[in-house]
Amino acid sequence: MGDLLRVLGAAGTIGLNLLGELIAPTRCAACDGSVRQRSLFCAACAATIVRAGVGEAAGPCVAAFEYGGAIATAIGRLKYEDRADLGPRLGRAMEQVAARFAGAVDVVVPVPLHPRRLADRGYNQAALLAAPVARRLGVGTCPRVLDRVRDTPQQVSMDRASRLLNVAGAFVARERTIAEDARILLVDDVRTTGATLEGCVRALHEAGARAVFALVLARRA
Repeated sequence: MGDLLRVLGAAGTIGLNLLGELIAPTRCAACDGSVRQRSLFCAACAATIVRAGVGEAAGPCVAAFEYGGAIATAIGRLKYEDRADLGPRLGRAMEQVAARFAGAVDVVVPVPLHPRRLADRGYNQAALLAAPVARRLGVGTCPRVLDRVRDTPQQVSMDRASRLLNVAGAFVARERTIAEDARILLVDDVRTTGATLEGCVRALHEAGARAVFALVLARRA
């Protein structure tokens, strides 16, 4: 065992990753089937993925994928099946699209959960997605810039007007010194009508943000 540890220490991160793959191979984020190293989905699940179309310039909200298929399954597992391990992997799948914001943002801010929901889940899925995005852009991530001060009901069955009313006043900027005059990239898992993101954008602008963009893992049609 001692010799093995010395070898691993010399090999560094690459060796540890390879050993991890041998002991606990990476599994498909949607079905747990076998995948090649560092792949997110198996071939069958990957065939259900639709990348979101984006323009040449980074707009106010960009998505990596369309919501559906294996992406929808993986998001559900991340949020509701205690699969926090999927967060960093799904976040890395956003890096290519995130690169459009290189040099255009100063800080990455995940959309917050209400403290009660955070305690129930044990983690904020948006924060797990945001960390690889921030590393890709070479900026910091500040999960405490925004607070969700109202525990709003689930919005799955609501129309846009109801969602806007539901999140009105739900978000406030706590770290105003970070938000002031900053170019901020919001990160979340899913955009449906955009009501949640609009609530966050409003709070950040009220705190003096110079510009606010948004990046989501998936968008619903």
